[in-house]
Amino acid sequence: MNINFIAMGKLKERYFREACDEYLKRLSAFARVSEFQPTAEDLPQNPSPAQIRQALDKEGKKIQSVIKGGFTVALCVEGKQITAKQLAEKFENLANSGVSAVNFIIGSSYGLSEDVKNECDLRLSMSEMTFPHSLARVMLFEQVYRAFSIMNNSKYDK
Repeated sequence: MNINFIAMGKLKERYFREACDEYLKRLSAFARVSEFQPTAEDLPQNPSPAQIRQALDKEGKKIQSVIKGGFTVALCVEGKQITAKQLAEKFENLANSGVSAVNFIIGSSYGLSEDVKNECDLRLSMSEMTFPHSLARVMLFEQVYRAFSIMNNSKYDK
């Protein structure tokens, strides 16, 4: 299976980058993994709703240009919360249905455009709590790795 992570912007903090790299390396034992980091749009200090919407639309086009089919998951606050075991079951069901790629999308600090969210197969929320996008990326990578570990009966999830 191909797992594609699409996250707006590069990680600035070295420790978050190192954590993501570690989980990408571990995950590569189970799947072909790709990471795409389109550039987020620059916005002024206090952007208007119209400026935010325009930036999200531009970012959405960048995201859409990377997705080449497969099952697509948007991480967003209004999404569904699931357990790592449920994520593992979702991967198994997708694989059994012939789906060969799963795309995970993390937007910029203002989220994702409605167009992107509407095109996704699943809207996923990590928590009702709010996390910095850099940390959310690490958490997503870890949870995907955990789900594959569950599928492969690894001791990691114990």
